[in-house]
Amino acid sequence: MASGHDARVAGEKIEALLDELRSKAGPQVAETAEELVSCLVELYGAGLAEIVKIVGSDPHGAGPRLLDGLVADPLVESLLLVHDLHPLDIGARAQRAIGQVLPQFGSHAGQVAYLGIDDQGVIQLRMEAAGHGCGSSPDAVRAALEEAVTGAAPDAAGVDVEVVEAPAELPLLQIGRRPAGLQGAR
Repeated sequence: MASGHDARVAGEKIEALLDELRSKAGPQVAETAEELVSCLVELYGAGLAEIVKIVGSDPHGAGPRLLDGLVADPLVESLLLVHDLHPLDIGARAQRAIGQVLPQFGSHAGQVAYLGIDDQGVIQLRMEAAGHGCGSSPDAVRAALEEAVTGAAPDAAGVDVEVVEAPAELPLLQIGRRPAGLQGAR
């Protein structure tokens, strides 16, 4: 990460500090601290929304390129997600994550299709397991897909990967000339 911060670690630290306040200072102090944190998040979110608005309305056309650069930074991307400002919708982020995971597995990954989001907000994927007989487990690919898509779309209710077996390949029939000694024989 360019900025050296991990949003998940920071969130865990904030929760730990609030828990410490609850246990040591009591519920009233903890409620005040939570309200303070909420106000700060709201303030920074409003400022971030203005930044995204200004960048997006760039009259020179550099806005989309700048937004792509912002989204490429994991910390900035997490802030955009927290404040519902991410320029890509859940589906586009899920498909981007799939595209980033599959090359890690090469031809062993098989085919993965993004099917959409169901009524409960769960991302639906279909993975056709590769039948190369190489011993690679579709479970490893499935786990990597779930982790990547969940990370890219934490605002989804979950990820469901349906694993289907690839259709059996028909044996290759090779047709060639008869050997020279069998040309006239039937």
